[in-house]
Amino acid sequence: MPYVEGFGTWPFGEEWLWESIACCYLPLLDVLDAWPGRVTLSLTPVLCDQLEAPGALERCLRFLREVRPASHASDRDALPELAAVIDWSAARYTAAADALEQRSLLAELGRHATWTSSATHAVLPLLATDAGVRLQLATGVASHRARFGHWDRGFWLPECAHAPWLDPLLEEVGVHVACVDLTDVAGVSSAAPLQTEAGPLLAPIDRSVVELVWHPDGYPSAAPYLDTHKRTPMRHFAWAVDGTPYNPARAMEQARTDAEAFVSALCEREGLVVCALDTELLGDWWREGVDWLRFVLEVCERRGVALEPLEGAVGAVPAVDAPELPATSWGQPRNLETWSAPAAGGLAWRQRDAELRALSSHTRGYVRGVGRTRALRELLALQSSDWAFLISRGTAGPYPRERFEGHLAAFDAALRGETHDPAVRNLAPGLFVHSSQLM
Repeated sequence: MPYVEGFGTWPFGEEWLWESIACCYLPLLDVLDAWPGRVTLSLTPVLCDQLEAPGALERCLRFLREVRPASHASDRDALPELAAVIDWSAARYTAAADALEQRSLLAELGRHATWTSSATHAVLPLLATDAGVRLQLATGVASHRARFGHWDRGFWLPECAHAPWLDPLLEEVGVHVACVDLTDVAGVSSAAPLQTEAGPLLAPIDRSVVELVWHPDGYPSAAPYLDTHKRTPMRHFAWAVDGTPYNPARAMEQARTDAEAFVSALCEREGLVVCALDTELLGDWWREGVDWLRFVLEVCERRGVALEPLEGAVGAVPAVDAPELPATSWGQPRNLETWSAPAAGGLAWRQRDAELRALSSHTRGYVRGVGRTRALRELLALQSSDWAFLISRGTAGPYPRERFEGHLAAFDAALRGETHDPAVRNLAPGLFVHSSQLM
């Protein structure tokens, strides 16, 4: 989740966060509580920054208690033939509001989160300097430890983006294992972790398993599921993928069927099988995804299929030496072009330029104290992978470009010793800068 708290509302902005809290994070927490230690959960620091931002969850609760009942009532009047589905949807938001009032969301998710990530989900191989990577890594690890008091040394590489020159820097901050996507790259099998020369293990994801879920023809495309591309006048979901009015019971039967099929596919494989998914796919983009995960856990227990956190599973499968690898990601193709090709709007080069200017301003003594901290926090905001991705996909209108330009202007102002709005709010409040980083 990019840092959207306080930066816009609808159609682009913090409503993204409120929807994920209601439809993904709270339902997922129930599943994690019922099945502790079975799923590897990474919480990105930039998401945690937003969940603990002053006033954020209070605004989310008002959204769930006031905005959503009114929007459902409007749809019910406009689409009386879909009243049952709209009432079902409204009830889910009410339940989410009740749960949000009763739970300490970030702290409770933190009990299950054994992995962290870089400070703002930057595509690390596209950064310009070791110092810039250290800033992202050290800030992310330090914030996780400060919030949750534990870290099992698992690290989510944003966008699964990896290059061998990162390995010593990962080792430096204590990373033990990270995921990579080497499908059709260098002939590497996904059934065993790779031992890097620098120390960290690389766990290749099993793309064939991932695409059972995350593919245009994957499970969420089945006819009974909620169609998350077709919306009511108030932007709710009321139709199934096959165009009929949504039937929750029918969708649950499909989720059970798909869970059985998924576990059967797991049982056909040997060695390490890693299925990595963006958490927001479950419950947010695929409304039944959290239920599917719950059914998968039930089926695995019934069939005696072992599921365990990845940081432990890699120790049960002998590692093989990592071959010489190119820079890769889980983009399509497996390189970095999703975030660096012309369709991404040239952001990668402007991010690198800002990083080099931040380093130069520090070494020349131009920026100190509050201005230095503000400049570095704006730099972290600039480096989010989401801006280039949203521009390249064209899914969020002018929002990502406006956000990037706003943070760049604030960065430049901070380098000049000026103040600039909008502020970075609660992004990277525990900025970790060591003298050896030269930043």
